[in-house]
Amino acid sequence: MSEPTHEQIVSGLHDRPAIALAPGPRLDAEKPSSLPLQPSEVWDLPGGTAWVYYGEGNTGLVRPVIFADGFNTGPSELEFSWQIMEFGDYALISELRRRGHDVVLLGFDERSASILDNSRTAQAAIMRAIAERQGDTPLAVGGFSMGGLVTRHALAKLEQKRMDHQTAVYFSYDSPHRGAWIPIALQAFAHYIKDLDSRFSDQINSPAARQLLWRHIEKWDSTPDQSDERGAFLAEMQAVGEWPRRPRLIGVANGRGNGEGTDVRAGELALEGKGLSVVGTKLYTQAPGPDELVAKLRVVTLKTNEVRTNGLPSIDGAPGGSLEGFGILADGLNALNAILGFKTDVRIRSHCFVPSVSAVDVADPDTDENLYQDISSLPEGTGGLDEFKFASRNEGHTLVTEELCTWLLDRLP
Repeated sequence: MSEPTHEQIVSGLHDRPAIALAPGPRLDAEKPSSLPLQPSEVWDLPGGTAWVYYGEGNTGLVRPVIFADGFNTGPSELEFSWQIMEFGDYALISELRRRGHDVVLLGFDERSASILDNSRTAQAAIMRAIAERQGDTPLAVGGFSMGGLVTRHALAKLEQKRMDHQTAVYFSYDSPHRGAWIPIALQAFAHYIKDLDSRFSDQINSPAARQLLWRHIEKWDSTPDQSDERGAFLAEMQAVGEWPRRPRLIGVANGRGNGEGTDVRAGELALEGKGLSVVGTKLYTQAPGPDELVAKLRVVTLKTNEVRTNGLPSIDGAPGGSLEGFGILADGLNALNAILGFKTDVRIRSHCFVPSVSAVDVADPDTDENLYQDISSLPEGTGGLDEFKFASRNEGHTLVTEELCTWLLDRLP
């Protein structure tokens, strides 16, 4: 069998969906048998869309709860939100409506756009909800993952502008208040194949990714650091007071709070190339210490390059909400036509994506001491949130569970 040409590889990669590191159903996941219900209203907003579902017995907007979408690539999709919120482990939309809450699913025209751009969409949604609400029940406003940061900024910005957001409760669902984590090995691979298919690299280098990631690399051989965009975002958060002052601030984490991480060990081989085009590629989990090997990269060409890091913590196995980053990459490559030579073997599918200390805003994820500390008994008011809830196990990032959702539901106005 002859080796594939450069043109065949490029065409083969582009014939498949882009590799995108984000939570949600995998490409081969079974589609739910039920379709999303027809919304009661659809709001066309600057930079986005809101799908509104009235609570049971309501004929208009009475008790609005705004859920902002999280990070991904491309526009928000109603079907995706329903898969996550309704057709998973817990039927959150149904339970909200059963309790008389009106559900406002806030989506964005581009989920990888700047958090500050999407904040303007969230501000518009908040003011629209106030204008359409019947009665004076205050709002609850928050979101999943990045959506929690978008709405956190939106509420704080409205307060800075002296605009009455009439929000009693702000909530975040596994939001990376102190930063999210994509292994440097995965970031490096994304940039390494840019000449063949730039879409994976474009996601890692998108405005939102640069703002969200605790450590980022722009090219495969860059030194991991805080991006300039994240620095500017943190400065903007400081300028608006870090948090809104009027609502009660609550949040949940998909990770444990007792310091117990997962069984992912530092410095372990997570993914290995087996096909002709990627044989020699090896991606490792992050190990602490100086000059740590995190990746050997070989794609199509004969040369193999190494990626090393210095002083990063053992974050892949830390307590927190996980992402199947290595698994997503392996599934995407293994779905390609076999003659292209991208067969891989994945040994570790998941890594920590939002450490628990980040989700509840109590510490930066910069040391093992911070990441693996017992924060389960910290008093209220530690960090930015007034109250928070940990999962009883380390689970998938933004996984909707009865445990976390009932805690959240009981605190809504």
